[in-house]
Amino acid sequence: MAAGSPGLRITRILARRFDGRSETSLDPDLRVFVSDLVRPYGLPLREDLLGEGAGHSYEELAAGLLREAVADDTPVDLLILAFDTPDVRPGAPSSLALSRSVPGGPLAFAICDQGTAAAFTALRLAAEYHRTGACRRAVVVLAEQTALHYRPAEPVAMPERHAVVVLVCEEAPGAGLAVHQRSDVSEPERFVRARAEELGPEVAVLDSTAGDGPDAQPFTGVWARLAEHLPQWRAQGRPVLVAGLDRRLGVLSTLALS
Repeated sequence: MAAGSPGLRITRILARRFDGRSETSLDPDLRVFVSDLVRPYGLPLREDLLGEGAGHSYEELAAGLLREAVADDTPVDLLILAFDTPDVRPGAPSSLALSRSVPGGPLAFAICDQGTAAAFTALRLAAEYHRTGACRRAVVVLAEQTALHYRPAEPVAMPERHAVVVLVCEEAPGAGLAVHQRSDVSEPERFVRARAEELGPEVAVLDSTAGDGPDAQPFTGVWARLAEHLPQWRAQGRPVLVAGLDRRLGVLSTLALS
């Protein structure tokens, strides 16, 4: 981006956790979809979860928070839904449904199958789309729900509660979002320390790469912490570094906010 050009900056971030379940999780089409999905791999269904209707629809989880985050007079150009745990409504694109919860009729799509890297990918794509000149306001929705309706081949981290984080990104003076993703880092903690040093001694770091223990919210947890602390860090004029490592895919992601 040329010097002096505006960038895409996070101007508002809201996070919320939920209990309960969605009626959508009792739709018989969910069983059909999951059966077709796992049959080639010989993985058993979670009949208990399917029978009790466990899980929640991302459309239902996120719609209310979206309306709270985006005012009626602020049209959105791009909406990206990112998630790791599959939605309980696989036959209907939740990203398109959620685009109707914000003004502007935005371009909308979803990112999945990237583990925790999906959140960073969504922000990277939003920043790149902004550079085309077609996007002045983007909304990134991060979501996770607690039910996996089959037994995976190996253990995977699951959230304790349903959760959604909404990041509103708008054109503003400054460098904007700086996202880097790499899959060839042998010492991720060292890489994150070096990146933090580049941002200066006042940098605030949210680092989920160490893997000291299971996160109660493996996909949205670090972003909920960003929602909690970013207003104070911005008021203090501190740069921010968010880092995450998806160990299954070996992808290290960082987001720098100035």
